Amino acid sequence: MRTSKCFIGWLFAALGLFLATEVVAELADTIERVKPSIVVVGTYKKTNSPPFVLRGTGFVIGNGNLVATNSHVVPDTLEPDAPVLVIQTRNASGESQVRRAYLATRDKDHDLAVLRVDGAALPALKLRDSNLVREGLSVGFTGFPIGGALGFSPVTHRGMISSITPIALPGATAQQLNEKVIRRIKGGTFNIFQLDATAYPGNSGSPVFDTESGDVIGIINMVFIKGSKETALSQPSGISYAIPVNFLKSIVDIP
Repeated sequence: MRTSKCFIGWLFAALGLFLATEVVAELADTIERVKPSIVVVGTYKKTNSPPFVLRGTGFVIGNGNLVATNSHVVPDTLEPDAPVLVIQTRNASGESQVRRAYLATRDKDHDLAVLRVDGAALPALKLRDSNLVREGLSVGFTGFPIGGALGFSPVTHRGMISSITPIALPGATAQQLNEKVIRRIKGGTFNIFQLDATAYPGNSGSPVFDTESGDVIGIINMVFIKGSKETALSQPSGISYAIPVNFLKSIVDIP
């Protein structure tokens, strides 16, 4: 009997190891498919030092010439002598390239923006119906954490949807708390994804994707900070938030 129990225990352990190995391999394959669609969103001016400044992460959607990101990543105004809006991506041979970008549309209420970029089409990610997302879904997100301090190679974190909860996004400053924003805060909350994963400055605009299919279900928007902004790096909370991708689909014609 003892031998039989030992064999069953060994069998379950082996099965668990096999399933864990399958999950890791599956995620590795998904990351490989997702990474070519991840871009740096920033500004560029040849006479500045440095000429390129990272503002956040974006990902390619639609026909390959559209990039989704957060509205707060895109400058509100671009003066004639200001740095131009650009994305930095990699070509098929892995070389870095900078392309001019233009604001196509934005939705400040949900902190979303879509850019149109010059040049040949880039590989696009598929957008899933985020209304079908359930708590407990395993997800990953890829971007450029800590403002590019780790370099401009995409970095992936993983976690799960820990909660789908109502939230309102107030303006970043008191000057932005106008009548429209106050009305929205009082009665215009919408559902947002809470993740048990840590995002950092630079991850804003990163796609949140199903680890199995690579389909995008949300866009990283913010991280819960305990204390000052400086503690976001030294003492991360492990709680991040993402805007459901259906709000993105509502401002751009993508099925």
